[in-house]
Amino acid sequence: MARRNRDLTEGNIARQIISLTWPMIFGMLGMVIFNLADTYFVGKLGVDQLAAISFCFPVIMFINSLSLGIGIGTSSLVSRNFVVSDRHDVSMIASRAIFLGISAVIVFVTLGILTIRPLFTALGAGAETLGYIHGYMSIWYIGVPFVLMPMVGNNIVRALGDTFTPGMIMVTSATVNIILDPLLIFGPGPFPALGIRGAALATVISRSISFAIILFILIRRERLLTLKIGRFPEILSTWWKVLYIAGPAALSLLITPVSAGVVTRIISDFGKEAVAGFGVASRIEMFALMIINALGSVLIIFIGQNYSKLKFGRIYKALRYAATFSLVWGTLIFVVILVFGRSIASVFSSETPVIDVTVKYLMIVAFSYGFQGLVRLSTQSFNGMNKPHPAVFFSVLRTLGLYVPLALLGARLFALDGVFWSAFIANVSAGLLAFLWLFHTTRKEEKTLAGQRQDA
Repeated sequence: MARRNRDLTEGNIARQIISLTWPMIFGMLGMVIFNLADTYFVGKLGVDQLAAISFCFPVIMFINSLSLGIGIGTSSLVSRNFVVSDRHDVSMIASRAIFLGISAVIVFVTLGILTIRPLFTALGAGAETLGYIHGYMSIWYIGVPFVLMPMVGNNIVRALGDTFTPGMIMVTSATVNIILDPLLIFGPGPFPALGIRGAALATVISRSISFAIILFILIRRERLLTLKIGRFPEILSTWWKVLYIAGPAALSLLITPVSAGVVTRIISDFGKEAVAGFGVASRIEMFALMIINALGSVLIIFIGQNYSKLKFGRIYKALRYAATFSLVWGTLIFVVILVFGRSIASVFSSETPVIDVTVKYLMIVAFSYGFQGLVRLSTQSFNGMNKPHPAVFFSVLRTLGLYVPLALLGARLFALDGVFWSAFIANVSAGLLAFLWLFHTTRKEEKTLAGQRQDA
C-alpha cells in the first residue's frame, strides 16, 4: 500500500486545495449521513425517541469535540513538522498523540456512564424520554474508544497531505452504519428489534471498523506507530505541544455543544415537538456546513506546512479562496432551503409540529451559514498557525457571547422565533469579525517573523 504524503509548500494553490478538499467532503458527507440516518430511522419510532436522540446530540457533540480537539492539535503539530523534520520525529509525535487519546478515553467512558441520568435530567429530559436516553447512551459510551481513536489517527494521516484515505474510512463507517441502523432498530428477519438501542449499537460497530482500518494504515503503511515512545518527560513535552492546540481547539469545539445544550434547554419549555424539530434542524445544519468543515480541515494542513516555511503569500491566497467559497456556498444553501425546506424536514418526521419548527429554524438561520463558515474557517486557520487562542475567542463570542444570551432574551420576547433569530445575528457578527481579525493577525505574524529572520 503506497503512501500518499504531499508537500503543500509548492504548486498551484487552488488545485491543491480542491484536490485535498473533495475527499474530505465525501468523508464528512459520510459522517453527516451517519447522523442523519440515525435521526431518520429513530424518527420512525416516534416523537419520544426522536426527542431522546435530540437530547443526546449535544452530549455526543461534546465527546466528539474533545476527540477532534486532540486530533486537531496532532494535525497542527504534525503538519508543521512534516516538511522540516525527519520521519522519526513525526513518528514520535504520532505515537505519543495516540497514547494521549487512549488516556482520554478512560476518563470519558468512566465519567459518561456515571452521569447519564443526572446530566440529562439537568438538560430538561422528562420521564418519558429519560429511559430511551439511558438505553442509547449506555451503549454509545462503550464505543467511545472507537470514536476518539479514528479521529486522532485520521488527523495524523491528513497532516501528511493525504486526505483521500481518511475520507474513504469515514465513508466506509457511514455505509456500515446506514446498513445496520434499520436492521438493529426494527429487527427484520433474524435481527433483534432493539429500538433506539439498536441505533447506538450500529454506531459502535461501524466506528470499530474505522478504528481497525486507521490502525492498520498507521502501523503498516505509514510505519508511524511504535511502542517505544521515549522517556516520560519527552512524552509530556509532546503532549504539551499537542494540548497547546488541542485544549483551546477542544474548548472552541465544546462551546458549540454546550451552547446547543443550553439552547435545547430553552427550547424544551416550548414542548418535546420543539426539541425534536430543533434536533432535526441541527442535523440538517451539519449537512449544510459539511463542505465548509471539510475546507477548514484542509486549511489546517495547508497553512501549517506553509507557515513552517514562512510562505505567507500562499496563505493569503488560500484564505481569500476559502472566504469567497464560504459566502457563495451559504447563499446557495439558503436558496435550496427556500425552495425545498419543508420537503427536507418531512423526510425526518411525519409530525406536523416537528416539521413546522424545523422549517422555521432553517428559514431564519440558513442565510447566515456562509458567515458561520467564516468563523469555522478562521478557527482552523488560527490553529494551523499555532495560534489557538483567537480561535477560542471567536467561538466563545459566537455562542456564549451572542447566541445564548440573545436566545434567552429572544425566547422571552418573541418565543421560538426569537431563539432562532439569535443564531442568525451571532453567525453574521462573529463571522465578519473573525475573518477580519485573521487577516490582521496573519499580516502581523508575517512582519514579526520577517524581522526575526533579518536579525538572524
